[in-house]
Amino acid sequence: MTFEEVCGRVKSAMEDRWKAADEAGRMLRLEREKRAIMGYEEDMEEYRRDICQIIYDEGMENGDYPPWYKNLTEGVFNELYGLAGLAPWVYDETESYRKSSSAKLIGDRLYCLIDGVSQLQPQIIKAGRRDQLKRALLLGSPRERLEKGFHEVYLRNGIRITIYSGERTKEGQDVMVFRKYIMNELTFEELVKRGTIPPEAVKLFRTMAAIGFNVIFAGPVRSGKTTFMQVWQCCEKSNLEGLAVSTDPETPWHRLMPHAPVMQLVADGRELEDLTKSLVRGDNDYVLLEEMRDAAAFRLALDIISTGTHRSKATVHTTDPVNLPFRMASRICESYGGSLQGVLQQIFSGFSYVFELCSREENRGEKRLKALWEYCYDGHRDLPSVHKICSYDAAADDWKWKHHMGEDKKKIAGLLPEQMKEMEDIMEELERRNPITEKTVIYPRYYRPNIMENPERRSL
Repeated sequence: MTFEEVCGRVKSAMEDRWKAADEAGRMLRLEREKRAIMGYEEDMEEYRRDICQIIYDEGMENGDYPPWYKNLTEGVFNELYGLAGLAPWVYDETESYRKSSSAKLIGDRLYCLIDGVSQLQPQIIKAGRRDQLKRALLLGSPRERLEKGFHEVYLRNGIRITIYSGERTKEGQDVMVFRKYIMNELTFEELVKRGTIPPEAVKLFRTMAAIGFNVIFAGPVRSGKTTFMQVWQCCEKSNLEGLAVSTDPETPWHRLMPHAPVMQLVADGRELEDLTKSLVRGDNDYVLLEEMRDAAAFRLALDIISTGTHRSKATVHTTDPVNLPFRMASRICESYGGSLQGVLQQIFSGFSYVFELCSREENRGEKRLKALWEYCYDGHRDLPSVHKICSYDAAADDWKWKHHMGEDKKKIAGLLPEQMKEMEDIMEELERRNPITEKTVIYPRYYRPNIMENPERRSL
């Protein structure tokens, strides 16, 4: 018996059960279906048991099933009520899928990022099944209207799904993009194993996290920003009170740090503006800002760190950390007014370091720390500067270093003199081993565009 015939007979039997149920029973089955497709194991297992029994009762145990499913019951479940051909990727049923961080369903074609390359998979997911899948996924997000052409939803295991359909796509070419985190152990040592950072950086980064600098994790899409922030945050003391603000519920801090009092809020745009005053008045020891991308997020970050809050972390999409302060300040001033120079002073004084991440060109699945930048502000000379203290050498697949710690960083670290000395000792040793030879200091022209870049020639 073909797989299609088995699916058809199971579907018919399940529909008979639906028709025989009363209104309460139908609502219960609808809720079960929603929870099953979102990944709730108990509901998935109920469906599997029902399907397995139907297959046995009708003598279909020897029916065919596609090779990407591990057995007939699993295949029928996913074709009728689960994630169709995406299920093996979602639930890591092969080694290559386990290591794959993204999948794209474009029309009926499925592509998975394997070994850093998008590879076409044999699974074909037809239009009717894609529409059913979309409807089921949106059941878990009541605020998402079906006719809307753009949606972001999450599965139970944290996989983020972005859906484009309707007028936003060409006919028959609707798109679903699936993203998952493949790093289960959130430690600096695991980042070393994956080649993201060098072994000699582990002790330095742990010391920096202990001191409590305000840091930004920057880079393009799929560069590892969020993962790096999660690793950094997991070094934080669990008795400190935190606030996590994100535009979507991407990181489950309650699972990553179950004993830490971290409040998690989801807000964007106007919603974030309405919350800003109350958030600034909060008594949090630090704030986590995921995906800063608009004026409201930039202003909230600045308002919080300007009160003297340390240990804050943020992620932002950018490939230009040197000009990031100007981008942030410009957005803030355009939306809320104020002096551009004054906002820039707050940014350079408030944020200490920017970790710039990237994906390797040869294999986009491999992430690298591209550079580590230090923001400094000299209040006596009214002089901001950007210092490159770590640089990735792609040809050698190695990192070079420059020892620098601005006076404003020394004031922060001065409360922990042992850690400050340790940090400086580590940086001196790193530079001695493999120094950066090119220019490492940039004086941003956007701060005083009418003054020459060389600070020695400024009239201060």
